[in-house]
Amino acid sequence: MSNCPSCGAPLPERSVMPYVTCAYCRTLILRSGLSLEEVGKVAVLPPDVSPVQLGTSFRIGDALLTVIGRVRWGWADGSWNEWLLSGGDGDEHWLGEAMGAFMLTRARPDLLVHPLIAAFASGGGDIPVGTRIEVEGVTLTAVDCKEAQCLGSEGDLPFATLPGRVMASIDFRGPDREAVSIQRDERGPSAWLGHYSDLAALAPGNLRKMEGWTIPGGLER
Repeated sequence: MSNCPSCGAPLPERSVMPYVTCAYCRTLILRSGLSLEEVGKVAVLPPDVSPVQLGTSFRIGDALLTVIGRVRWGWADGSWNEWLLSGGDGDEHWLGEAMGAFMLTRARPDLLVHPLIAAFASGGGDIPVGTRIEVEGVTLTAVDCKEAQCLGSEGDLPFATLPGRVMASIDFRGPDREAVSIQRDERGPSAWLGHYSDLAALAPGNLRKMEGWTIPGGLER
């Protein structure tokens, strides 16, 4: 167990991700070996009613994925959560959550060579809503294109989440809930492949208990 270099509070050891946000003083900390460096202050997360929390887990086939971090993104018409999941396989898995809908993806950098995605990744242009692409034999349609700004974070993350961080994001959807998400930010471009889902299909465990909301019977493992 290590301690926050700013306030001395304990820092849970959830993963080997380089960045962690102190839950007590909101300091963003960069971990490098045994050293801890203060990077800055993270914005206080705005309130929401998500049933997901740090430590929530999901059973996807034979894999057990556990939430280790969250970024809250905002744009002109609202905001959404991106939950970072650890499955012990070394890959980044993200669970996007907006208005009770979920999108589970994992990193697929090989998709960046797709001609349409490559043009967006290089900063050469946007992809309008309605644009179609084919990925692994499935035709997907662009359903959401936006510029977003980081509103805050918690837990462990692979990148810094200081105020002012921005991201361009485009989501595609297939006929059977297939999902492709492409993003462009200061780290560069990234591509993600997965599927849309409801919460029950993710077989969750350790959901957040909220006043006035009872977890439906059979929802949690």
